[in-house]
Amino acid sequence: MKLLKTTIFSGIITFVKIASTFVASKVVAISAGPAGVAIVGAFTNFITISQTFANGAINNGVIKYSSEYNGDSIKLKTLISTSLRITIYSSIISGILLILFSGFISSIVFMNELYVNPIRLLGLTIVLTSCNTLILSVLNGLGEIKLYTFVNAIGSIISLIFTVTLVYFYNVIGALYALVFSQSIILLVSVILLRKKAVLRLFFNVQPIDKTIAANLSKFSFMAIISALTMPLVQIIIRNFLIAKVGIDESGYWQGMMRISDGYLMLITTSLSTYYLPKLSSLKTNGELKTEIYNGYKVIIPAVIVSCGLIFLLRFLIIKVLFTSDFISMEKLFIWQLLGDIFKICAWVLAYLMLAKAMTKLFVITEIIFGLSYIIITYFCVIKWGVLGASIAFAINYFLYLLAMVIIFRKKLSKNE
Repeated sequence: MKLLKTTIFSGIITFVKIASTFVASKVVAISAGPAGVAIVGAFTNFITISQTFANGAINNGVIKYSSEYNGDSIKLKTLISTSLRITIYSSIISGILLILFSGFISSIVFMNELYVNPIRLLGLTIVLTSCNTLILSVLNGLGEIKLYTFVNAIGSIISLIFTVTLVYFYNVIGALYALVFSQSIILLVSVILLRKKAVLRLFFNVQPIDKTIAANLSKFSFMAIISALTMPLVQIIIRNFLIAKVGIDESGYWQGMMRISDGYLMLITTSLSTYYLPKLSSLKTNGELKTEIYNGYKVIIPAVIVSCGLIFLLRFLIIKVLFTSDFISMEKLFIWQLLGDIFKICAWVLAYLMLAKAMTKLFVITEIIFGLSYIIITYFCVIKWGVLGASIAFAINYFLYLLAMVIIFRKKLSKNE
């Protein structure tokens, strides 16, 4: 599976996801304004955290070992059976906790208890979402990129339909319900689309949990939990801090900027997750790793720089098309956010080595350090520059993260084979 081929298929996924996400954002922006965008963003972050715990945080491990065991049917069946059991058990526990503590969670995530019912619904349906995520991880690891692309694209379209419909009838609360419903329905779609494929039959070969495979997956679980907790929690903290310091509308501008950033970078991040993780996992020598990273930079970095340049030049049009005229003040955030995005992707090309090679300790340390530094830098920057300071802090933090990745991996990859 070549990087260019993967990027093309990733581009298809990304186009559909971006279109779906931005249409949904436009509907929410028109219906509920900047405050509604901030609320939906908070719930999106929380769902990311919840889903990570609900599937046992094993997705990256499943991708890695599915890639390694491709061709060995016995090991592959054992991997999938063990992963499925872990996913179901973790989902049940997570669902119960979400239902029992829905009021407390709502007060933390939304700063009030008005949204307990969407959280309870998430608890009831999260096992369905987790099983679908597991299926997609296996498709990714096995290199079934066409199937992976198709299932993802259909899922994004379904999510868009639910969002537009429920926001039309129920405003912001409808958007929250849509986030939960659409994720659950996608499992049914995946099963229908894959019903005649050999990969789906692997999930019906139920075996006891294999302790060795479970132990290997646990290394990735710890990294995934730290990753899933760090950035969404950091964004929740920053969002609440912005609401307290500059108001919920200003927080909505920042959330809108983050959505634009996440949207156009989805092509790059999807390529990294679908290509780099299984590819880097399969490479054994430092020479091979350095060559692959160099080739990745030749394709990815020019694409990011060109994208950022175009987005900056078209920023006023983008705001009007994706949001409303109420969001025009967010244009001042673009330059720093886009600069931070360039630093972010440059760093991530290197950072994926930590996932591919299960560098658990290093991954955890860097995630925590730079999560905390983002909060601290944001605090001082917002005090000085208001909401603009949040974007400045984003750029500063990812520049420091890139420096750290370069120093760490220059030393590691320069060692003898």
